[in-house]
Amino acid sequence: MKTDAVFTRQNRAEKTSRQIALRTRGHSHGRVTRLVSPGDVGELIKPFVFLDYFDADPATAPKFGFHPHSGIATLTVILAGQASYKETTGREGVIETGGVEWMRASSGVWHSGEMFGTERIKGFQLWVAMPPELELAEPQSQYLGVFDFHFVGPARVIAGEYDGVKSVVASPQGITYLDVRLKAGERWTFQPPKGHDVAWIASHQGIVATPEQVSAGEVAVFEESDQAITFEARSDAGFILGAAVKHPYDLVAGYYSVHTNAEALRVGESNIAAIGRRLHNQGVLQDAPVRARR
Repeated sequence: MKTDAVFTRQNRAEKTSRQIALRTRGHSHGRVTRLVSPGDVGELIKPFVFLDYFDADPATAPKFGFHPHSGIATLTVILAGQASYKETTGREGVIETGGVEWMRASSGVWHSGEMFGTERIKGFQLWVAMPPELELAEPQSQYLGVFDFHFVGPARVIAGEYDGVKSVVASPQGITYLDVRLKAGERWTFQPPKGHDVAWIASHQGIVATPEQVSAGEVAVFEESDQAITFEARSDAGFILGAAVKHPYDLVAGYYSVHTNAEALRVGESNIAAIGRRLHNQGVLQDAPVRARR
């Protein structure tokens, strides 16, 4: 039985801690789980608008053939295994364990990706909505290895800057994205950068208390605030953490694209449709190319 003193400490912690506003396990489609979409959680945590978690054996993993994006950037973290990539910009290669892809589609890109090698692959792919000045800019991509990133305590700084450590990923101002690993019993406090009132975690290993427990496979969205968040690992735990200045623009979504307004979406989809016709004529696409929105 808990004593009054234990209850008092627990109640005090709950009152002083940043509360969880929403939690979800998303929707699984085979080996891929869609945790965040623009029409649901993405509205709460924008500019983070999509989040997929994948966990698959390469022999049976889904193949992601050429498909387009515009208006957003994809940020993929490979936690285990290997993934191949190819873009219509001419870039292609393999991302190793711990590696990261930053692919800012902006005005329009087609790319493909597949599980590679023999090791089981695990990771997250995040979509980040771009501000108006970047949503139709020239595409840009980076493919980085594990040693391109640095730690602040248990947190690897994937994008943005945290506690003086700045990522080499060319993400827009106002976002922080961390890969956090904690040993059982370890405590760590995240102090958001100034103005970063959006914060969430997606757990892929173990149980972490905030003080509410969050377990593997779960996304927890915190109430909007610049208050610090303290984590305590109940077991060896791993999670990604996103924080940002909230995206002040609408999320106008097509099937492959997210823009800030309908005209930008029309332009972006027109661009990717034109690239799709070129790929079809080259024999890269067997199916009819994507049509532009009218």
